[in-house]
Amino acid sequence: MNSFEQQIVDLRGYLLKFARLQLRNEAWAEDAVSEVLVAALAKPQAFDNRSQLKTWLVGILKHKVVDALRHHGREISGLDGGDDESADPLDFMAFQADGHFSQTPADWGNPEQDMGSKQFFEILEACASKLPPTQGRLFLMREWLELSCEEICKELGLTPTNLYVQLHRARLRLRECLEIHWFAKPEVL
Repeated sequence: MNSFEQQIVDLRGYLLKFARLQLRNEAWAEDAVSEVLVAALAKPQAFDNRSQLKTWLVGILKHKVVDALRHHGREISGLDGGDDESADPLDFMAFQADGHFSQTPADWGNPEQDMGSKQFFEILEACASKLPPTQGRLFLMREWLELSCEEICKELGLTPTNLYVQLHRARLRLRECLEIHWFAKPEVL
């Protein structure tokens, strides 16, 4: 096996992890990654070293994930009955009579600096994977796959209001998770 082929094989685990996070379905993730590997190995000349191999493969995978989401329509895999998606995270936060938080949010220090940290992205990825399935899917489609709100609403048959509410709830949950597991810097995760 030549170096190019070996590099692609070595990145399979990373691609699979990315696809699982996006699709939340093992079979769909395996299919998407397989399609990426076949496409990359069939046309190695398409990779012209303008970016890193990993970046190029993730770019292909993003398109395969979007295709899978479109193909599977409104199906949602991996439903977890433990999380109540309709519950508003604001209901669990303590507010004062004047509408302010009872406890101030954690000090996030310098978020720009944290963006360069591999550990930060591991925590963010773990927090995103803990989102309720619908919220997680919508958040990933919007923020990681960079689909427009109009595209998401069209693909999933949602109203813009419902999409915005779900994205808001997902962001609140992510904020809470990041404050606990990253910005509070606990000893043990």
